Amino acid sequence: MQNNLLQHINSPKELRLLNQKDLPQLAKELREFIINIVATKEGHLGASLGVIELTIALHYVFNTPIDQLIWDVGHQAYGHKILTGRKNDFHTNRQLNGISGFPKRSESEFDAFGVGHSSTSISAALGMAIASKLKGEDKQHIAVIGDASIASGMAFEGLNHAGVTDANLLVILNDNAIGIDPSVGALKQYLTNVKKGTQKRNNIIEALNFDYSGPIDGHNVDKVISELERLKTVKGPKLLHIITTKGKGLKQAEADQVKYHAPGKFDAKTGDLAVKSNKVQPPKYQDVFGYTIVELAKQNKNIVGITPAMPTGCSLKYMMDEIPDRAFDVGIAEQHAVTLAAGMATQGLIPFCNIYSTFLQRAYDQIIHDVALQNLAVIFCLDRAGLVGEDGATHHGVFDLSYLRCIPNLIIFSPRNEIDLRNIMYTAQLGLEQPIAIRYPRGRGVTIDWKQPFSKIEIGTGVELKKGNNLAVLSIGSIAKNITQAISNLNISHYDMRFVKPLDEILLHKIFKEYNTIITIEDNSIMCGFGSAILEFASQNNYHATIKTLGVPDSFIEHGSISELQSSIGLDSESLNAYLKKY
Repeated sequence: MQNNLLQHINSPKELRLLNQKDLPQLAKELREFIINIVATKEGHLGASLGVIELTIALHYVFNTPIDQLIWDVGHQAYGHKILTGRKNDFHTNRQLNGISGFPKRSESEFDAFGVGHSSTSISAALGMAIASKLKGEDKQHIAVIGDASIASGMAFEGLNHAGVTDANLLVILNDNAIGIDPSVGALKQYLTNVKKGTQKRNNIIEALNFDYSGPIDGHNVDKVISELERLKTVKGPKLLHIITTKGKGLKQAEADQVKYHAPGKFDAKTGDLAVKSNKVQPPKYQDVFGYTIVELAKQNKNIVGITPAMPTGCSLKYMMDEIPDRAFDVGIAEQHAVTLAAGMATQGLIPFCNIYSTFLQRAYDQIIHDVALQNLAVIFCLDRAGLVGEDGATHHGVFDLSYLRCIPNLIIFSPRNEIDLRNIMYTAQLGLEQPIAIRYPRGRGVTIDWKQPFSKIEIGTGVELKKGNNLAVLSIGSIAKNITQAISNLNISHYDMRFVKPLDEILLHKIFKEYNTIITIEDNSIMCGFGSAILEFASQNNYHATIKTLGVPDSFIEHGSISELQSSIGLDSESLNAYLKKY
């Protein structure tokens, strides 16, 4: 068998020149290539390893990029990127100025649609298929979606529409029974029964007017190619159900699919994770949330926890382990999560609804219509707020202050540190009569001894962190750490406002009467965020101080480490020090 096939493939054209019998060898090489690079550069591992044979088959059978291939979410697209001209750049994956970790239209003509949030592939592919039909083009349109993503409402909306069209659409259901965490829900159970051959009811895909085929072994490249060739000749909407194993080809990744979704650095030969330092470190904010909600729930029987498919990422898993009947993973269903929380709140429960900042955007109407309009006391915990790093533009949580601040009845709080996060969670469950959004960053905090006794926080109050003479810096949230470092040798006052809504107007009047120059700093979009709230306050009260607003510029920020990205937009401590020295 010929070795080093991969080194000769720089586009699907070269792939299609291979003899089909050599494709298993190519699959082996492609897996090894991904493992070797992700082991040192980090990234998403298990999802791409699970679709190597499918990726090869798709580009072998279809005439990409003329035939349009869309990967849902994009975690599984590493093999696709390597086979479509980005092999020599793959070592830059998710790094500053390198290639994106997700399919991206501006990066390659083979990336037919930019993805990052789940469950968009069917709608996008259907739109392309309808457009091709209207233009008289003979193209294939393929959406690859996982069993976790297809359970989302938007995916069902796409299926529902596609089933009444004659669009040339192929949906490939990559069924591995896991997203980031194990898949949940009735549809997951249905698919499990289909795989076991115990499902007696009519196929729900066929009921939606799709031509259904499968399930087939997604790791048998010959079977996949044969079925794809057949489906090329079938008109209208069709769905191919394939069974795969997430992490295929790396023993540890197959055995621990949650951990090896994005494992960090590991030994490429053994698969063993890099040994972590024994150094005592501050906790991750997600773990402060996870341990604190368990602590509070043991004291307050009305507390419930909700997450849309991220129990490990947001650490609600701790409550699911200890108090499973009061912790709910609802699958990739942010809209449902919010309105479920609203329904619970009407019955006197205290729902902590934990959704990543970037994913809460998907439930905006529910926040307004189902929660805020009815003034229901839902506690939103927004993990991964601010710049999140290597996942890039689709995942940065830099819009939440802007899109939430305009909603009536909603309290908005951003903790400076872990103790503030614990205390606002404690305060919120004491009996707030309106909803609150608590936004906090990805990664570790700053406090080793963070398990302090609970203390109630007075709603709408800020705190003075440092007293100086020259000017006043107003900040919100964990960006205060950078500011504290930046002004350590400067005669500058620093106030942590804590609440974006309601603002501490008593403190603000004091500040505006004392200082002629005020600078606001936030890790949110500079448009409509915290700084805008301060400008509005000054205008409403006829203050004429010089106000400068610093934050995330009005552009989409690409991927890189958080420190690199902060430096690129002037929010790191060194840049802030240089900026503030000018005043």
